[in-house]
Amino acid sequence: MTSSARVVVFAYHEVGYRCLEWLLARGVAVAAVFTHKDNPHERIWFRSVADLARQAGVPVLAPSSLRDPTLVARIHEWRPDVIYSFYYRNMIPREILAIPSAGAFNMHGSLLPRYRGRVPVNWAIIHGERETGATLHHMVGRADAGDIVDQEACTIGPDDTAQDVFLKVTDGAVKVLARSHDAIVAGRAPRRPQDESQATTFGGRGPEDGRIDWDRDGVSIFNFVRALTEPYPGAFSEVRGLRFVIWWGRPVDLAAGTRPAPGHVVSVEPLIVATRNGGFRIERFEWASAAAPESRQFITGERVG
Repeated sequence: MTSSARVVVFAYHEVGYRCLEWLLARGVAVAAVFTHKDNPHERIWFRSVADLARQAGVPVLAPSSLRDPTLVARIHEWRPDVIYSFYYRNMIPREILAIPSAGAFNMHGSLLPRYRGRVPVNWAIIHGERETGATLHHMVGRADAGDIVDQEACTIGPDDTAQDVFLKVTDGAVKVLARSHDAIVAGRAPRRPQDESQATTFGGRGPEDGRIDWDRDGVSIFNFVRALTEPYPGAFSEVRGLRFVIWWGRPVDLAAGTRPAPGHVVSVEPLIVATRNGGFRIERFEWASAAAPESRQFITGERVG
């Protein structure tokens, strides 16, 4: 089934790829795709929106800024009915949002109004949530604050990593787009205002935000580790000035009457570090430095932090 609607897409990451893929398979006329150049310092585990668009013969633009008046003029010339944003990382200026006749819509990786802002999947896992999802909403001047069109929930399993959940959210995003597209292009997109009293907002995260606070309880540390494990930069700690990245582990009980200070290395085989309420068994880790010690005995009795 084809669509006569003309759209301009702003997209990146796997959500961007899958949603653009759906539009192209549906026969939607995509006038152009705006995306980002890959960051050489970021592990790129997702498929390329730019490659998909070029394979379909769609013009691809990756400007560093959307404030250029010539870009705004080009979008006017394309006369889009709809603008879609699928995990595009920059705010789209109001003058661009006002161009499409049927509106501008963003796909966000949470059940809005909760977890507005950056990396919502990672934040949801850090906070121990059992559910998240994808939300398609009208775009306004504030990030992730527009009226909701549709949502699809997904579970966060007790051992799910951020990548596991992100792929569930991606599936949900495609379902939401498929349910909503026809109504959007017809100018009948639903509008459900967000409840501002329930809104939460979180900022972006960088590699240096991965330091483990051993004063937290074991479950919180486990959530932190699984939210940041591969393909993300990983949770880390340091001992004697050397950093090590923890890719996986589990909270464990310590022997009755044992109350070591949080961060104390309780044992090295298995490697267990004390937390606020017990221990955390580190099951997979690697030293971040080439000067890594050859033996775990190096950290016997040490305090990490």
